[in-house]
Amino acid sequence: MSPARAVQQGQTKRAAIILAGALSFSLIVSSCSVANSNHGDAASADTLRIVLQEEPPTLEACDVSMTAIGVVTRSNITEPLMERNPATGDLEPKLADSWELTSDRQWTIKLHPGVTFSDGTPFEAADAAHSIERTVNSDLACNVEGYVFGDANLDVQVIDPLTLTVASPEADPILPLRVSFIEMVPRTTSMTERVREPVGTGPYAIDYWNAGQRLSLVRNDTYWGEAPEFSRADYQWRSEGSVRASMVLNGEADLATSLGPEDGAGDLGVAYPNNETTAVRIQLEEPPLDDIRVRQAINYSINRNGIVKALFRGLGTPAEQLISKGVIGFNEDLQPWPYDPEKAQQLIDEARADGVPVDTEIRMIGRTGQFPKVNETLEVIQNALSELGMNVSIEMTDSAGTAEYQERPFPDVGPYLLIIQHGNQAGDAAFTADQYMRSDGFQSAGGTAEFDERVNDAGEKTGEARQEAYGQLFADEPKDIMQMAFIAHMNGVLAKSASVDYTPNSATVDEMHLAAMTHADPTETD
Repeated sequence: MSPARAVQQGQTKRAAIILAGALSFSLIVSSCSVANSNHGDAASADTLRIVLQEEPPTLEACDVSMTAIGVVTRSNITEPLMERNPATGDLEPKLADSWELTSDRQWTIKLHPGVTFSDGTPFEAADAAHSIERTVNSDLACNVEGYVFGDANLDVQVIDPLTLTVASPEADPILPLRVSFIEMVPRTTSMTERVREPVGTGPYAIDYWNAGQRLSLVRNDTYWGEAPEFSRADYQWRSEGSVRASMVLNGEADLATSLGPEDGAGDLGVAYPNNETTAVRIQLEEPPLDDIRVRQAINYSINRNGIVKALFRGLGTPAEQLISKGVIGFNEDLQPWPYDPEKAQQLIDEARADGVPVDTEIRMIGRTGQFPKVNETLEVIQNALSELGMNVSIEMTDSAGTAEYQERPFPDVGPYLLIIQHGNQAGDAAFTADQYMRSDGFQSAGGTAEFDERVNDAGEKTGEARQEAYGQLFADEPKDIMQMAFIAHMNGVLAKSASVDYTPNSATVDEMHLAAMTHADPTETD
C-alpha cells in the first residue's frame, strides 16, 4: 500500500469515527472546574457572570458586526439610533425617536432628548453625525462599513442639536435599517484610529479589562433609559464548549454561549434558532477552484444530512442558501445540493482529463470555536474531498487569523476554502447579497458584472418585487457562479443558570442584551 493511500484510509477511518461516534454519543455532564480570574470580585447575586467561546479582539463600536465584538458591545456599551426587533422584524426607536424620508435619497432623523454618554457628556446630533462619518466615510475600514454599506459614502448634515439628515448616493429604501448597525460614540472619538474601549450611551460602561482573563462592565447609573437589573456583568472565555457548560452547572457562571448539544448543559441548556448559516466559501481565482466542475464536485461530496444529524445532533437543517427563513429574499423553493459522491468523482475526473490540476494542495481554513463541532466538520469535508483525489489540508486559527482570508483584499496565497458562518440579523437579503454575491463584495470570492447588476437592481425594489428578485438571485447564483458549498442553517444552545431569567432569540448569537436579563422568580417552576 502506498503512503498516500495509507493516509487516505486513515482519514476515512477518522471521519467515519467522527460521524459514528457523534451518533452514539450520550449527553454527559462534565465535572471539570475552571478557576475564576484573579481580579478579585467574589460572586454576587447582583453580577452576571458570562462565559464566551473567545475573548473579543476589541470592543470597537464600528466593528460590532463581528460576532465576537457585537455580543459584548452592541446595545450594552454603545447603542444605535434605531434597532430591529428580532421577533417582529420591525425597526424600533432607540436613540432616535423618529426618521422620515424627506427626499428620494434623504432621511431626517430626530433624536431622543436628554441622553448622555456614560462620561456625562450629552448625546447630540453632532455625535450621531460623527459616528456615521467615522463608521462609513472614514479610512478605518470598519467591519460595519463593509458588511452594511460597501463602498457607498453617506452625506450627513446636522440641522440642530436633536436633528440630522442622512442621504445615500442613490435611493435606498432600507437606509434606516442600514443605519441601525452604527453604534453611537462621542464626537471626540478618533477618526483615524480604532478605540479598544469605547464610551457609549448604553446601560453599561467598561469597568476594567484584564486581557486574557476577564472583562467587567458596570451599570451606567446615568443611563437615559430604564435601569438594568444587574449592577455588573463579568465576561470570561473558554474555548471548550464542555468547559463553558460545566462552569454554569458548577455555579461558576450564569450564562455560557455557543454550546453544542454534546457539551453537557443538561437541563440548563436552552436551544434557539440563531439564524446563522454555515458554508464553505470557495475562492474562485486560483486553479483548480477556478473550474466550476471542481466547485460542483465539492458540493456533491458534502453529506449535509449526515453532518447535521451526527455532528449537530439535529440542531439545524441542511442549508440550500446563505440566509434563513424569515429574511426578506429567502427562497422557499430551493433544496439543499444533493449528496452524490459518484457524480462528484465524475466531475473531478473530467476536470483532470482536461488538464485541471485537481491534486493541487488546497488549504481549508476554519476558526476555532466558530460553531460546535467545527473541527470535526472540517475533518469530514476534508475526508470527502480526499476520497475524490483532492489534496486538502486543514488550518484552524482565531478570529484575527481568519480575518485576512474573510475580507477583501484577500491575500495572494494560492487556492483555499474558508469555513464561514453568516447571520443576517437585519432581516433583509441586501445585507447578504451586497457583501457575498457582488463580484467586489466585502466577503465575496468573486462574481460577474452581469450578476452585480442584478444584485443592484434587487436592492432598489420594494415589497413583493424585492422578495422575488432576491429569491431568484439565490436560485441562480449556484448555477451562474457557485462560490459556496452550504452546510447548515444552525440552531444555538445557551446554558443558563436557574437564577437568571433570559430568553435567547435569533439575534442572541450576535448581540446579547444585558438589560434583557433579570433575576429569576424563585417561586416559579417549570
